[in-house]
Amino acid sequence: MYSYEQRKKAIEVYLQTQSVSETLRILGYPSSKELYKWIHEYQHNGKLHKKRVKPERIYYSEEEKAAAVQFYHNNHGSYQDAADKLGYPTSAQLRLWVKAAEKEREKACEISLYMIEYTKEDFIKAAIEFCANESNLVSIGQKYHIAPNTIKKAAAVLLSKEYAERMSKHGNRKEPTVEAMYESIEQLMAENAALAEERARLQQEVQRLQMERDALEVAGIMLKKFGGIDLKTMSNREKTIVIGALKEKYRLADLFEMLDISKSSYYYQHHAVAQPDRDDAFREHIKQAFSENHEEYGYRRIHAVLSEIGIRISEKRVRRIMKQEELKVYQKKAKKHSSYAGEITPAVPKLLERDFHAEKPNMKWLTDITEFSIPAGKVYLSPVIDCFDGMPVSWMIGTSPDADMVNSMLDSAVLSLKEDEHPIVHSDRGSHYRWPGWIERMEKYHLTRSMSQKGCSPDNSACEGFFGVIKNAIFYGRDWKGVSIDEFIVFLNDYLHWFREKRIKQKLGYKSPIQYRVSIGIPFLQNRALNC
Repeated sequence: MYSYEQRKKAIEVYLQTQSVSETLRILGYPSSKELYKWIHEYQHNGKLHKKRVKPERIYYSEEEKAAAVQFYHNNHGSYQDAADKLGYPTSAQLRLWVKAAEKEREKACEISLYMIEYTKEDFIKAAIEFCANESNLVSIGQKYHIAPNTIKKAAAVLLSKEYAERMSKHGNRKEPTVEAMYESIEQLMAENAALAEERARLQQEVQRLQMERDALEVAGIMLKKFGGIDLKTMSNREKTIVIGALKEKYRLADLFEMLDISKSSYYYQHHAVAQPDRDDAFREHIKQAFSENHEEYGYRRIHAVLSEIGIRISEKRVRRIMKQEELKVYQKKAKKHSSYAGEITPAVPKLLERDFHAEKPNMKWLTDITEFSIPAGKVYLSPVIDCFDGMPVSWMIGTSPDADMVNSMLDSAVLSLKEDEHPIVHSDRGSHYRWPGWIERMEKYHLTRSMSQKGCSPDNSACEGFFGVIKNAIFYGRDWKGVSIDEFIVFLNDYLHWFREKRIKQKLGYKSPIQYRVSIGIPFLQNRALNC
């Protein structure tokens, strides 16, 4: 608060300078807002008010208070009328005096029947009389000056089973003494107190176990592993999620203690969980790339696809997001089709010796037949695979794994050869590759035959791997009900064209076989005709 002299001086300086900022600079007080108030007051009233003197408080005697209250009741008027006629006090003060007098009068009128202090002997005697039904409860209370409810509680203790057993031990069950009854009641009250404490402890234990069970249930749902969950070994982020699910039901302090997490760690993780997920910007791109590529790309190929469209993200991050979204490439070992029909013609040597590496295209070809079993029937695929880049050079799709299928496939494949190209064609010992028609074509096209050992699939593992890639990508884990044979053949043929033209491979620099050949200057004539 500023004195009158300070306010007056501030107005004088302002009148000289006619500037609020200059006045504040010279005086160093008050604030601009306060100075504007003083200026407004001076301009409006022509002067400044001086310090107000607080009026001295008036004290009234008890006789004056009583007289004022009596006057109010005798005149039956309002508080203001009574105050005006008496000349004191204010109407508000008189109202307070009247209310206080009424409370004192009500308190004086309250008379309790049981204000007299009773002895322990009277307490026990009253309970005994009530148990014996010698008189009613009210008359017993008036006799011993004890409240009826207190007598009923004492009688309940006397009629208890424990009290009867104690009385029988004393040998005085019919006519117990007051001292013995009082001693029994004291013991029962002590035991009741102990039982109450034990009950409270058990309730706390039950609540703790219930809280732990709920936490395990929430953690099991969150971690998807209902067995072997240790709440204290979970990460602080996981504990924070569990606490968030249970904090409306249990105290935070109890949850912190049970999960062994500090308060600061919880609130740090709580704030971190509330932040937007930084991976959300990439999730849709990853799911779209996975779906568009027949759900057969792992995280490395998905990373290459994203890099191709200009999205910069690490492989580890792609792998983590795919794991969170459960984008898994389906894998299953299927029963292999066997075309072995015995030693029809002499077998030829195993020339490749499991060396499936080729320095250039059309050096080593692999072939075999695989089966696709759908509800509508069975479909067979017979391809020619080039060991140079794993490209399917040609293929035939049909419903019967006969010699016409493999012969037509070979006729189609040799159309991509130059005059000086005569690859080794490796197959298993199936009957298709030992019939005269196949042997005649091999000699006609100057191709070299090579065969695996009997019952040894690793000798043609590269071709088996090609079949596994196709089936894991588009066949296993899908429902083919309602799909006809013709529809499946068209679907499989389209996929093989996509496999050859667009499916990227890591060892080819994340390019498809045809893209890779074009990049190194080896053109390939693409044929979109249906091979079947």
